[in-house]
This record gives sequence, C-alpha cells and structure tokens, in this order.
Amino acid sequence: MNILNKESVIGISALLVHAANIDENYSEHEKELVKEFIKSYLEKEDPKEILKKAEEIEKNSNQLLEYTNIIKQNSIEVKKDIIEHLWKVLISDNTVDQYESNLMRRICGLIYFSDKECAEIKLKLLNSK
Repeated sequence: MNILNKESVIGISALLVHAANIDENYSEHEKELVKEFIKSYLEKEDPKEILKKAEEIEKNSNQLLEYTNIIKQNSIEVKKDIIEHLWKVLISDNTVDQYESNLMRRICGLIYFSDKECAEIKLKLLNSK
C-alpha cells in the first residue's frame, strides 16, 4: 500500500469535499468523514487544518483531473480505500443522486478503477448501514 504524502492527502481531501458539495449540502457529518480519511493517512497532522486547506483548494478549482492524477499513481489498495471514502461521503445523507453517481463514474474512469468494483464497495457500505 503506497503511503500518501501530505500534499496528496490534501488533494484527495479536496476531492472528498467536492463530492460532499455536489449536492449543495455540505454537512458536519460529511466534514467528519473527510477528517476520518485525513486521520487514516496523516496521524500526526491536525485534521481540521488539512480540511481547511482542502476546502480552499476545492473552492478555487474545478479540475477533477488534478485530484485523480494523484490517485491514479497509487496501488489498487489505496484506490479502493479512496473510493470507499468517497462513497461514505456520498451515501452519508442516505441518497445518491445522478450527479453523485456521475461523479463516481468519472473518477473511476480517470483512475482506471472498475465500475464493478466501485459498485461492490457502494453495496458493501449500503448494506453495513
């Protein structure tokens, strides 16, 4: 499993923030889920600080490619973990709309992650709720 560096975690966190914002309802629960992702990779950093940086990046950028290029360079384990975190954010409000589904399809395509595996991760999370 590749360990993500701080800049990568910030970039991927920005993608998670983007996913949370896509339904125009960025909740405290979604912020907590992004902080969980941050803590899972950067134990010694302040997740609130990283989240703040990620939110700034997301606000000033509409380029998904920037974030997905980071993910694409990592192992399948890291990709699975990131896809799982994305789904956690997207399903946290108990609905997945067409924009959220479309975002996941685009991300999976950009990082060369199979739709089948993406759907399996989503199902696993939905079934564990």
